[in-house]
Amino acid sequence: MKLNENSQMTIPRLEEAKQAGLAARSFAAIPRSGSPTLRISTSSQNQPVEVPENAFRMFLEILNQMARGNAVTLVPTHHELTTQQAADLLHVSRPFLVKLLETGEIPHHKVGTRRRLKFQDLMTYMEKVRGESKEALDSLAAQAQELGMGY
Repeated sequence: MKLNENSQMTIPRLEEAKQAGLAARSFAAIPRSGSPTLRISTSSQNQPVEVPENAFRMFLEILNQMARGNAVTLVPTHHELTTQQAADLLHVSRPFLVKLLETGEIPHHKVGTRRRLKFQDLMTYMEKVRGESKEALDSLAAQAQELGMGY
């Protein structure tokens, strides 16, 4: 799935995954004394660069995902998706996604005759569904406990 011209989704090679794992462990061990930024120096640059804490956390997550062999793509929250891109992210068919849009489950708008939805709206929907699924599983587990089914 291509989100924009600059995005490239490649699965890290084995040596990259190992290197990412080592880097993630090294960076995670850096003590953070309540400072909102970290300073990183490189051998080619004399001046340290300040990195916001949130960016550093994202960087650590990217390294951790790479260490697991996963491809990572950054998507701005305001990015607009086509119905096919959104369906691919949800792992559903495009017609099923269109039904969700038409029933108002996920906000969308039209560009000409094409439907577009914001990445953030799709993530909000995914969180809602994940929460509903967790509640249903918790309810089933509680019922199984009450009925002595050994779960």
